[in-house]
Amino acid sequence: MDAATFRDLADASTFGLPLQALWADAQGDWDGAHALAQQAGSREGDWVHAYLHRKEGDLGNAGYWYARAGKPPQDAGVSLATEWVAIVTALLPDD
Repeated sequence: MDAATFRDLADASTFGLPLQALWADAQGDWDGAHALAQQAGSREGDWVHAYLHRKEGDLGNAGYWYARAGKPPQDAGVSLATEWVAIVTALLPDD
């Protein structure tokens, strides 16, 4: 499955919390996505959490979560859409 197919799913509840959070974000539910990322309690969840705070514009908080995830902070040269696809692609299970 690719990122576009994932985004267009009617439901993502069969996936882990980090992917559920990214799906919720793609549906326009930032608050729900944030809650799911916080619940994940994993490096993958921390990565999604970082992305969400970057999207929110809270770059200091995003930097903290990127560090917890072991990921470099994204700079302004990487669009949010590109980062979303990159995270989804990294987290989707191989077919």
